[in-house]
Amino acid sequence: MGARPPVTLRDATIDDAEKLIRLWAACAAAAGDEHSDTFSQQLLWREPTCEEAAEALAFNFARRGRRIIVAVDEHEQVVGAVVGDLGTLTPISGSRILIVTDIQVAPEFRRKSIATVLLSAMAAHAEEQGCEITLASVPVHARESNRYLAKLGFNQIAVLRATQTSRLRARLDGKVAYSKVTGRLLAVRRTLRRRVGSPVG
Repeated sequence: MGARPPVTLRDATIDDAEKLIRLWAACAAAAGDEHSDTFSQQLLWREPTCEEAAEALAFNFARRGRRIIVAVDEHEQVVGAVVGDLGTLTPISGSRILIVTDIQVAPEFRRKSIATVLLSAMAAHAEEQGCEITLASVPVHARESNRYLAKLGFNQIAVLRATQTSRLRARLDGKVAYSKVTGRLLAVRRTLRRRVGSPVG
C-alpha cells in the first residue's frame, strides 16, 4: 500500500456534480477492465449529464439522514466518495443504523488508504448519530471490496437484488390478475356448493 496523498475530506456540494460524474465513470470503467463488476455496473450505471447529476445531488441532499463525504486532492479534484444513509434496524425498532451505499475511489488513488479515511469519517458520523450497527452495500463480484470490508469486520448478512421496475410490475400484475381470477372462480364454486346443499321448498 502506497503512502496516502494529501487529501481533504468535506461534505459534497451540488458544485461537485461534474467531478463526481468523472469519479463514477472512472470507477465503472476500471471495473469493466477488471471483468469483476461488469454485470453490476452495466445494470446500474449510466453516465448522467451534469444537469441530471446536479438534480440528483439536490434530491439526495434533501433526504433526511443521507450524507455524502468526498476526498479532494490538492488540485481540488474529487478522488473518492462515500455515501451513507441513517435508518433503523427495522421499521419498528429504535436501534439506529448507518448504511454505506457507495464507496468510490479513483483507480489511480487506490491502495493509498483513501477508502479507509472516507470510511473512518463515515464511522465517526455513525457514532455521533448513535448508530449501533454500520452496514455496507457492495457489488457481489467485487472481490477486492468484499475482502477489504471483511478485514474491517463486516459480515455478510443479506443479499441485495436488482430488477427493472417495469419488469417487476409486469410480472407482479400478471400474478395479481391470475390471483383475482382464481379468487372469483373459488367464490363461484362455493356459492354453487351452498345452493346444491340447501334444502328445496
